[in-house]
Amino acid sequence: MLAPHHIALISRALANMMICGVFLYLFNNYLVYWQDLPGPYNLLSHYEFLGLESLNPVLNDGQLTQGWIQLFVYLGILIMSAGYAFKTGTRTLLQDSQRYARLSAYVIRLSFWSVVLIGAIDMLISLLRVEDMLEFWVGEWLKQQLGRPIFRGTYIHYPLIIISAVIAARIRHISFSWLALMVVLSEFLIVITRFVFSYEQVYMGDVVRFWYAALFLFASAYTLVAEGHVRVDVLYAGFTRRTKAWVDSIGTVLLGMPICWVILMHGMGGKGNSINAPLLSFEVSQSGYGMYVNYLLAGFLVVFAVSMLIQFVSYLLFNIDVLNNRPDDLERPGYRQLIDSGTVN
Repeated sequence: MLAPHHIALISRALANMMICGVFLYLFNNYLVYWQDLPGPYNLLSHYEFLGLESLNPVLNDGQLTQGWIQLFVYLGILIMSAGYAFKTGTRTLLQDSQRYARLSAYVIRLSFWSVVLIGAIDMLISLLRVEDMLEFWVGEWLKQQLGRPIFRGTYIHYPLIIISAVIAARIRHISFSWLALMVVLSEFLIVITRFVFSYEQVYMGDVVRFWYAALFLFASAYTLVAEGHVRVDVLYAGFTRRTKAWVDSIGTVLLGMPICWVILMHGMGGKGNSINAPLLSFEVSQSGYGMYVNYLLAGFLVVFAVSMLIQFVSYLLFNIDVLNNRPDDLERPGYRQLIDSGTVN
């Protein structure tokens, strides 16, 4: 039987590796499909390791070197993330749980400000373009460039995401009620312009769908913090704190985390998969002068999976801490009260 201190150390090490693993997966996906590096999977396929199908064509010497460098760097980062848990052995599971909840909150804040800024700016560009006023404000050359999805995504959307990262670091309190209000006002504007002024453009519906999708996918991790997801409480409500911790831990490990990984691996497992394909091609709708944000809707699934996975890790560490403590130490605040204590914004 492992001592509680050892259980805490192992749990923290595995949690660190899980979080590092998901960000390494995203970074490797960028290197492989955006920068054409081989990646560990293609390297192992080259050697037909574990029965993997052989590559055709096979990797050249330069690609093999790049693949081995990637593999060893990734393994080194994972080992260091586990070692960090043992180096900081005085930290508690609750402290790490709060730390990961803060990380998840930052991802959500960054995404929130990104969709607000991108939605507003892209809608304005689409309005000027459809009303043939864009050339007056930006000139003929820039007007033509803003009609290209890759240009608008690279030089308008991506800088706005960077600005959103700065805003998210400075402003630590957001409310999805504002995003819900923006959806309602946008839909109300469509109703007024359509039935009163007989005016409607494609971009007006695009911004509603853009913000509406963000509202539900980005708020999922926050709802997990607030314990607002639907749960069958007929039996659960009567469980002791310790039994609830067992149920939550098992559900997190067997259902929550695997679903997040399935979304990422299924959507980003190849260049033509459901998430990578739109992102790589800066996919837009075929409805004329609409907004150029369709490819970002695929990215919403990445935000959903990553933020939920981080939050699941935080939730699991909290419940392991409950199970790991003595019975007389179990009367502690619940997870929501822990997050609301002021340490997580």
